[in-house]
Amino acid sequence: MWKIVLLSIIQCLFLSGGQVFLKLAMNRIDRFRWTGAFLREQLANGWLLASGVSMIAATFLWMYILKHFDLSIAYPLTSIGYLFGMLAGVFIFHETVPVTRWIGLLLVVGGICLIVKQ
Repeated sequence: MWKIVLLSIIQCLFLSGGQVFLKLAMNRIDRFRWTGAFLREQLANGWLLASGVSMIAATFLWMYILKHFDLSIAYPLTSIGYLFGMLAGVFIFHETVPVTRWIGLLLVVGGICLIVKQ
């Protein structure tokens, strides 16, 4: 059981990292435009490249997880990503997270613990 937990944590780190990199890439954009020049400019955006690489790694790891573990356990474990997203919001983007969201996150983590415990 611990193997799927570890793999899910790594997969969620890649997926959450991809979202963080995407947010950093979008923060560099002044205004979104559907022009060739804009698209070429984004190809030079290192955060966007990092986002793509991270999400591809998450996808391949997810494919491995799906191949070797039950979906009824694997899919709920993706909720671990909510924890990483909240922590990234606080520590990277300096967002203020209200207590109600932290309580909600604790409930989600508690649910994950119930799913993993057999």
